[in-house]
Amino acid sequence: MWSLPTHFYLVQLSLLLSHVAVAAPQAFPTSGNGLWYTQPGAIWAREYLPIGNGYLAAMVPGGTTQETTQLNIESLWSGGPFADPSYNGGNKQPSERHSIAQAMQKIRQTIFQSPNGDIDNVEVLETDAGHYGSYAGAGHLLSSINSTGPISNYARWLDMDQGLARTSWTQGGADLLRTTFCSHATRSCVEHMASSTGSQLPALTYAFTTALESGLPVASVTCLSETALLIEGHVSVSPPSMKYALVVRGFSSSPQSLIRCVQLPVASGTPKNATLHVTPSTMDSEVWVSWTGDTEYDMNAGDIAHGFSFRGADPVTKLLSLSPLSTDFQSILDQHTTDIRTTLSASFALDVGQTPVLDVPTDVLKAKYRTDGPPSNAYLEWVLFNYGRYLLASSDYHANINTQMNYWSADMTGLGSLAAPLFDYMEKTWAPRGAQTAEVLYNISRGWVTHNEMNIFGHTGMRGSGNTASWANYPESAVWMMMHVWDHFDHTNDVDWWKSQGWPLIKGVASFHLDKLIPDLHFNDSTLVVSPCNSPEQVPITFACAHAQQVIWQLFNAVEKGFAASEDNDTAFLAEVQAKRAQMDKGLKIGSWGQIQEWKVEKDSPTDTHRHLSHLIGLYPGYAITSFDSSPSVQGNGPSAGYNKDQILTAAGVSLDHRGDGAGESGWEKVWRAASWAQLGDSSRFYHELSLATYENFGPNLLSLFNPRDPDPIFQIDANLGYPAAVMNALLQAPDVPSISTPLVVTLLPALPAQWPSGSIRGARVRGGISVDLQWREGKLTSASFTVDSNTNVRPRPVQVVYQGRVLSSFITSAGLKKDINIRQHAHRHPKRYSF
Repeated sequence: MWSLPTHFYLVQLSLLLSHVAVAAPQAFPTSGNGLWYTQPGAIWAREYLPIGNGYLAAMVPGGTTQETTQLNIESLWSGGPFADPSYNGGNKQPSERHSIAQAMQKIRQTIFQSPNGDIDNVEVLETDAGHYGSYAGAGHLLSSINSTGPISNYARWLDMDQGLARTSWTQGGADLLRTTFCSHATRSCVEHMASSTGSQLPALTYAFTTALESGLPVASVTCLSETALLIEGHVSVSPPSMKYALVVRGFSSSPQSLIRCVQLPVASGTPKNATLHVTPSTMDSEVWVSWTGDTEYDMNAGDIAHGFSFRGADPVTKLLSLSPLSTDFQSILDQHTTDIRTTLSASFALDVGQTPVLDVPTDVLKAKYRTDGPPSNAYLEWVLFNYGRYLLASSDYHANINTQMNYWSADMTGLGSLAAPLFDYMEKTWAPRGAQTAEVLYNISRGWVTHNEMNIFGHTGMRGSGNTASWANYPESAVWMMMHVWDHFDHTNDVDWWKSQGWPLIKGVASFHLDKLIPDLHFNDSTLVVSPCNSPEQVPITFACAHAQQVIWQLFNAVEKGFAASEDNDTAFLAEVQAKRAQMDKGLKIGSWGQIQEWKVEKDSPTDTHRHLSHLIGLYPGYAITSFDSSPSVQGNGPSAGYNKDQILTAAGVSLDHRGDGAGESGWEKVWRAASWAQLGDSSRFYHELSLATYENFGPNLLSLFNPRDPDPIFQIDANLGYPAAVMNALLQAPDVPSISTPLVVTLLPALPAQWPSGSIRGARVRGGISVDLQWREGKLTSASFTVDSNTNVRPRPVQVVYQGRVLSSFITSAGLKKDINIRQHAHRHPKRYSF
């Protein structure tokens, strides 16, 4: 007999399948928080639906008689020390340290003496990629059901309220439902098959194949037990490579059902193969399989003590040590859906006035979407916002925008805890090798450095061959990432984490850059600059790139702001940071056509529509521009000393305007532009960029596509994960400030577009450990409330709440403080706009 929860599940299935799929399936969220379709997916990047738990992930096409689920294991990579024991993270040899130091000196001398302040190449600093490797898919799980005849009532959908990918159809007189999800709590994924009450489930077969995964060798598939498959493989045969393993287990709700693993005959000398067969009993209308997966990779073995081997226990040993999965499907499902709700919706929610569209499939809705469209656009935009957060929660590496953008919205939308793996990744794979890179490539014996491209094996050298400095020469990558480290502490006041992980990361990166800054011997203006530098992915190799100067200055501010909480007694380090920060060129200089110069020696073209906004990082997501402080004590004696905030913001707008809409093939460049226009309070330009990205760069499954016109495009997740951040920046801003004593300015609805006339936010997080709720109607703010965390680590800091250019409230944060803003007491006024 079925358990009561199972009975209810099957009743739900019966109701779900009792209608023709001319509208969203009955089990589709009534909130509209999901994606749904009337045809199976065929193209991986355009049409498959994603599920994941931070360890495992899968792409689900929504097949019927055969489902072909593409599998992923987070640490499955080719290359690295598994392919070559001498792999050293792309670093020069220690014996080259002296010659590289001499070459670096010559490069800097050439740059400073050049009339244009540049040099042709820095190839001597670069290192061939070697066995850098790449991420690899883990094959496909093939699920076949012995059902024949015409198919009707087909639907597939992704339920983001519960984290479920589902497919339903009618065939052979049976109403069938397949549910697939990956559970974080159990570190496993589940595929559940059910028929409606009274319909016996047909026989099912489960098999594994690598044939659909380009370059993945055939794996060995054996019977681990009567009810389980064991899959063992390697990423490549030659060179040797990382080993991976998967365990697929079969379950049934009826003890009368037969589950058996069958070892198949294979040709001599070829890998073993087996399949899992499930024959349900007449009383059984549900069966399921679970799978777990792992590799022999171990992040904790990526240091000198372990010879940078990154090698851990055998993956089979790891998998067999996991706690057994419950045999009660309903309890597994309930545990998973509770976890999803707790993570994604318990503490945060956004409403932009959307009306769910439940009679138009998502692919059709996307095809009808238009740039700068009507308020009805809001529903798809709301779904995309939620999708970005869902993908971040389902996920667990370029580092000049890609990784950074992925976490822009984490702290602000209540997902700050999801950044923990990122911080571990930096601590355990970047810092150890990065210290070697600092010594050998830069002749600097303290701190650590990374460059543009990193893998999971601590590749910190300047990867490149030939004249590739435009992307390879980026030693500020870790500096940008320290913005996330500081922002996490600034949002949470988690002092224990800050002392144990956050502060050591920031101190290490800051220590390196203290020694890398050198006097400007081109202008001889007594400032400290970086040299050589490239503004990310721009050609000129020069000195004092605006991007580098701005992010390092912000890093040094974070050192000063976080020093007391760190309980570090190294006051000499703090004093050195303060002294060199005062001498730094701040990376802010207004050029001949009114722009923020991208380089200290003017090279800017008003027709340059480059995808990156590197010199505007201080506008967003940084604050060197946004929170510009003209005080001499802040700006020092560099080029920025003579400007006021209005001049700097106007110049930033000129630069942003001339950069164009983002004509490239990537959605992330448009999303970054959208967030930047929001920072300037321009709701029309913000919405134009956001809707342009939505229209041009997102596929039918709403995944962001690189070169979306390609028949089989590349999935590029950056825009998906950056999308929520851009939306939030139009509704609520609290940019960082140079010092803790500087008032934190929280601006409400700074760039609210006309397409979202009414809405609300619940549980947004801003700096200072503050939660914010707000509502608006007919384009006007109607209520706002602020609640400061009640923990004892809250640091007192001044806060100003601003709406439409007027300060609504000022207060000092204290533990447990609650502040409700009475909007009616404040007349509306128009905020200041900048003309470009």
